[in-house]
Amino acid sequence: MNELQLLERVVDETTRVIDHVSDAEMANPSPCEGWAVRDVVNHITGGATMFALSVEQGKVPDDEIGRLMGGDNLGDDPKGAWGVAAKHALAAFDSPGALDKIVTLPFGDMPGSVALSIAVFDVLTHAVDIASATGQQVQDVDLLETALAMGQQMVGPELRQPGVFDPEQPVAADAPAEIRLLAFAGRRV
Repeated sequence: MNELQLLERVVDETTRVIDHVSDAEMANPSPCEGWAVRDVVNHITGGATMFALSVEQGKVPDDEIGRLMGGDNLGDDPKGAWGVAAKHALAAFDSPGALDKIVTLPFGDMPGSVALSIAVFDVLTHAVDIASATGQQVQDVDLLETALAMGQQMVGPELRQPGVFDPEQPVAADAPAEIRLLAFAGRRV
């Protein structure tokens, strides 16, 4: 499976989870400390748009960063907003040369392929956050294992700070993949 196919699987699984969230469940607390489910959906929706713009334009315009990372990206249709942003990101990463070009994200310059790997890890981790807050599960175990391995390659001590990633939490080596992914991302499981 190539990198784009991997992102497509992440988007499909995340969309499946989001599509099964009721309006009332949008207010449920998530494993992301201080964030409700709606906040997590808002974050990945803004993030998908940020990744798309960085691939299309090389970097996200400064006036857009604040809105995408701190504003309301969902409006009255969280599921629809996520769908539009996810399709935008997939199309951007599928454009010729997207994985080879250097893109600028708020946390540095990198090849598009590295940005795609960050997106895979981040979005799938948040899909597990949403699933666990709404009584669901991410069902693709191979995808969970792949995202965890990608995260382990990318998240070093410099990213273990408040607002980025809390310290990895202890968890049994034979715990389900989704629990190990959340623990690695610093969630208290």
